[in-house]
Amino acid sequence: MSASPNVLVVDDEPGMLRYMKTVLELDSYKVSTAHCGEDAIQSVRDGAAPDLVLLDLVMPGIDGLQTLEQLRRLRPDLKVVMLSCVSDPSKVVRAIQLGAHNYLTKPFQKSDLDQIMQQSLRTAASTEPLGEVEELGDDLFFLAASPVMQKIRAQVKTIANVDVPVLMLGESGTGKEIVARLIHKSSARSHRAFLKVNCAALPTELLESELFGYEVGAFTGATRSKPGKFEQCDKGTILLDEIGEMSPNLQAKLLHVLQDQEFSRLGGRSSVKVNVRILAATNIDVQQAIASKQLREDLYYRLNAFTIKIPPLRDRKDEIPTLLRHFMTRFAESYARSPLSFSPALLEECQRYSWPGNLRELSNFVKRYLILGDEAWAIHELRSGTSSKEASSATQSAAGGLKNIVRNLKDEAESQAIARALEQTGWNRKQAAIMLNISYKALLYKIRQYNIGAPAARPAAFRAKLGM
Repeated sequence: MSASPNVLVVDDEPGMLRYMKTVLELDSYKVSTAHCGEDAIQSVRDGAAPDLVLLDLVMPGIDGLQTLEQLRRLRPDLKVVMLSCVSDPSKVVRAIQLGAHNYLTKPFQKSDLDQIMQQSLRTAASTEPLGEVEELGDDLFFLAASPVMQKIRAQVKTIANVDVPVLMLGESGTGKEIVARLIHKSSARSHRAFLKVNCAALPTELLESELFGYEVGAFTGATRSKPGKFEQCDKGTILLDEIGEMSPNLQAKLLHVLQDQEFSRLGGRSSVKVNVRILAATNIDVQQAIASKQLREDLYYRLNAFTIKIPPLRDRKDEIPTLLRHFMTRFAESYARSPLSFSPALLEECQRYSWPGNLRELSNFVKRYLILGDEAWAIHELRSGTSSKEASSATQSAAGGLKNIVRNLKDEAESQAIARALEQTGWNRKQAAIMLNISYKALLYKIRQYNIGAPAARPAAFRAKLGM
C-alpha cells in the first residue's frame, strides 16, 4: 500500500463531501469524491483503485447497499466502510453480509473517523499477525490462525455493537462459545454479565425455571422466589447453547422475549422487563430441524438476524500448527512442566488427522502428549484413530496412580453402557434413561461428561468396543 492511501468518499450531501475531503487531505490521504452510487461504480469500472471507500448508506437512485454490492462484484477485495445516520440494525447487518468492512454512524467525531481509517487501512502483516490471540477470561481465548477465522473475527468486531441476535452454527467443539464470548467482549455490554445456558442439559420444566425464574409456590419445593438467567443477565449477554434441543413450547416463550423483551416467572402474574442480548448456538442441521418441527421457523428467523458459521477443524488445517503450539504453551504453564516440541513427523500426522472432536479434541490431545511425553504414542494414536476417552484414561492413569486407574475403568464401563443404551433406543434419551434406571437429567449430564456423540461422530475404536 502507498504511503498516502487513496480514499473514495461517496455521499449525496455536498457539505459532507467537502468536510470529508478536507479532514482526510489534512491527514495526507489522497481523496476523490462521488455524489452518487452510479458515479462511484463507474469510477471503479473505469480503473480507479481506491484503498478504501467511505460509502453513505442512504442516497437517491442506487442506495448504499446496492452500490456496495456492485462495488464488491467489481473488486471483491475492496474495503468499504458504510456511513449512516439511520439507526436501522437490519441495514447494517445486510451491509456486513454484503462484505462491508465496518460502519460509522453519523454524526461522528473526528476521533471516530480516525479510528475507523486506521482499523480499515492497517496491513495484515503489521497489525494483525497470523495467530493473534485474544484472551476472553476463564482460561478461554480466540485465536485467528487462518484466513477463515480472521474473517470471522472481523465479522464479530463489526457486528458486536449492532444490538441484534446472532446465531452461531458449527459442529461440536468448533468454538461457538468462544465466538459468543468474543462478541460480548467486543460490545458495549462487555462490562455486564455474560451467561451461558445449555438447553440440552435440562428437561423442559427445569430449563424454563432456569431461564425465567419462579415465584413462591410455583411448584413443589419452591419455598422462595428466584430470578432466572434473563433477569441475572439484564443489560448483558446470554448464550443459549444447543438451542435446537429446547422444547417447542419453551421456544414460543423465548420468541416472546425476543419480540418484547419481557416475560413472566413461573407462577408469576406480572411481567418482567429485561434488556438482554441473545446469542444462540447449535450443531444441528437447521433446515432439517425446521422441517421436522424440532425448531420453530419463526424463532429461527428471529435469531437469524446475523449468522456466523464456524467451520470444523478439518476445513482449516492451516491453523493446526499454531493451535498446537499455543495449547502446549498454555498447558505447560498450567502444569508447571517444560513445553514439548512438535517434530515434523508429528506435525504431519496432526495435519493428516481429521479431528472429529475439533478444537476440544485437539486441546485434549496436546494435554495428553504433554503429560505422557511420548511422541511415538502420539503418532500411533493419530494413525489408529484411538478414541479420546481411552487416551484420556491412559493419560490420567499415568499421571495419578491406582485410584485414577480404578476411576477411569469405572468411567469407561459407564460410558460404554450409556452408549449401548442410546444405540438400542435409537438415541431416544428418555427411553435410554429408563433402561439405565437413572434420571433424564443425570443421563444428559453423563452424555456431556463422557462426550458421547452420535455413532458417526465416534471414533472407530470406540464403536468396535460396542460391537458396532
